Amino acid sequence: MEMSESLPEAAVREVREETGYEVEVTGLVGTYTDARHVIAYGDGEVRRQFNVCFRARVLGGGLAVSDESHEVGWFGAEEVAGLRMHHTQRLRVEHAFAGDAPHTG
Repeated sequence: MEMSESLPEAAVREVREETGYEVEVTGLVGTYTDARHVIAYGDGEVRRQFNVCFRARVLGGGLAVSDESHEVGWFGAEEVAGLRMHHTQRLRVEHAFAGDAPHTG
């Protein structure tokens, strides 16, 4: 996130950089934190990460792999079960498809 950005602005920029799409944030899927998820870097920096997952709609652009993404694509809810992903990512995707009230955890 850049110092001059709001969270939704950062999400819009990241989607453009990583997928090629221009999007508009339309809602919140949830916030995700885990006190046990601590990352210690070799230079001594230690971080506890969190994630804010937004819902968005595509306004334009085109699907493209960037230097920040390995592969991009569209998948329906029934196709997600067969995809390899970290369990924390799967949880976010499941929450996004469910469309319930935002997850707070």
